[in-house]
Amino acid sequence: MFFTYLRRELRRRRKAALVVASGLALGIALVIIVSSVSSGMSKAQDKVLESLYGLGTDMTVTKAAAAPGSGTERPRFEFDAKDGDDDATQSTDRVMVQGFQSLAATTVDKVGKQTGVADAVGGLSLTVMKVDGQFKRGEFKQDESATTGGGGRGGPGGGTGQPQGEVQGGGASFDVNSYTVYGTDVTKQDLGPLTSSKITTGRTFKATETNAKVAVVDAAYAKEKELSTGKTVTIHGTKFSIVGVSTAESGDAAANLYIPLQQAQTLADSKDKVTTVYVKAADSQQIDSVKATIQKNITGTTVTTSADLADTVSGSLSTASDLASSVGKWLSIAVLIAAFLVAGLLTSSAVSRRVREFGTLKALGWKSGRVTRQVIGEALVNGLMGGVLGIAVGLAGAYAVTAVSPTLTAQLGSTGGGAGRGGGMGGPGRQTASKALDIALTAPVSLSVILMAVGLAVAGGLIAGAFGGWRASRLRPADALRRVE
Repeated sequence: MFFTYLRRELRRRRKAALVVASGLALGIALVIIVSSVSSGMSKAQDKVLESLYGLGTDMTVTKAAAAPGSGTERPRFEFDAKDGDDDATQSTDRVMVQGFQSLAATTVDKVGKQTGVADAVGGLSLTVMKVDGQFKRGEFKQDESATTGGGGRGGPGGGTGQPQGEVQGGGASFDVNSYTVYGTDVTKQDLGPLTSSKITTGRTFKATETNAKVAVVDAAYAKEKELSTGKTVTIHGTKFSIVGVSTAESGDAAANLYIPLQQAQTLADSKDKVTTVYVKAADSQQIDSVKATIQKNITGTTVTTSADLADTVSGSLSTASDLASSVGKWLSIAVLIAAFLVAGLLTSSAVSRRVREFGTLKALGWKSGRVTRQVIGEALVNGLMGGVLGIAVGLAGAYAVTAVSPTLTAQLGSTGGGAGRGGGMGGPGRQTASKALDIALTAPVSLSVILMAVGLAVAGGLIAGAFGGWRASRLRPADALRRVE
C-alpha cells in the first residue's frame, strides 16, 4: 500500500516534485563543481610544487647561504696570457656551490633516522661559470651584482646567465656563460628534483654509477648547445659521456646537467658535502611534527615544507584557489542550506494543501505515524531525484571546465639564498628570481564527491520530509471537515 500510494502521489504531483528536486539539484551540482574545481587547483598546485623540489618530496633540509660581506669570496678567474699574446684565445671556468652553505653528507643519515622520516637523500647544486675570449695577462673579477645562473624553477637556473666582470691588469674581449649542474645520488633516484623530469632519450643513471663520468642533460639545454646521447660534455676539465636526455614535465628543469653526486663533490672540491637533503615523510598528515623533530634534533639547518613553498606561489592560480576555497566553499554551503530550506518549506506547503486528503485518511483509520512516513517517503524520493539531477549537472559542469582547460599562471616567488622563506626549498639551489608557470586547470570528479552528493540528496530529502511530516502529524480528522465547509 505504501509504495502504491507513493507512486500515485508522485505521478499526480509531478510539477511540485520537480520544483523540489530542482532546488536540491542546484545546490548539489554547485557542490560537485566547486569540489572538483578545488581538487583540480590542488593538483595544479601540487604540480607546481613538484616542479620546485621533485616528486615525492615533502620537505627539504638546507643551511642558509652566508650573508654578503661575511667572508665569502667573489669568483676570480686566472689567465696565463703573456705580454704580446693579445690574440691568444683562452678558456677557463669556475665551479661554485649554488644557493646554500654546504652540509656534511652525514646529515642525510641523521635526517633519515628521525622519527616520521620514510626516506632522505642528499644532492649538491653547482653553478659553473665559463669564460672564453682573448686576454692580456690579468685576472677576471666578477661584480658582486653578477648573476650566477638564470631562471629555472626549483633548481639552479636552467638557463644561461651573463655575469658582469672585468679583467684587472689587462684588456680583454670575452664571453661569459654559466650553466647549472646537479649532483644526484644515483642509488636513490626516486626522490629529489630529477624525478620531476622524464627521460626522453637514452637512459637515466645506473645504481652502480656512483662515481662514473656520465651525465644526463636537460632537453632544453641539449637543444641550445646541440648535445645528445653519445656525445661528451666537459665540466671543469673533466669529460662526461651523455647517457640520457631528460624533459621537465612541468616548468623548467631543475638543472642543465645532472651527474653522480661523488663527481659533483670532486668538481666543487666539496668532498662529503651536500647542499640539500630531500625528505619524504612516512605519513603525509604528520609533516609538521616531522619538521619540528628535524629542527629540534639537527641544529643549524632550515626545514622547508611544501606548505611553506605554497605560500610563495602567487598569480591567477593562487587567486583562483583562494576564491574556490573561500568564496566558492561558502557559496556552496549557502546555496545548499537555502535549497534544503526551500525544499522543506515547499514540502510543508504541499502538505497544507492536502489537509482534506490526510484528514480523510486519518478519519479512515490511518495513524499519524503512517501519514508522516508517507510524506517522508515522498520527500525522500524527491531528494533522490534532485541528487540524480544534481550529479548529472555537476558532472556536466566539471566536464566543461576540463574540456575548456583554462590556463592559470603560477608565479613562483624567489626563496633562495637564505633571504626568503626558510632559505628556500627546492630544487637545487632555488637562488633565482621569480618564475611564472602556466598550468591548465582540470576539474576531476572523484568517487568520494559522488558519494557525498548522494548523501546530500538523502539528507535533503529527509530534511524536507521532516518539515512535511511535522506538518502532517498536526492534522486532525476534523481538519478535513473544516476544509470541506
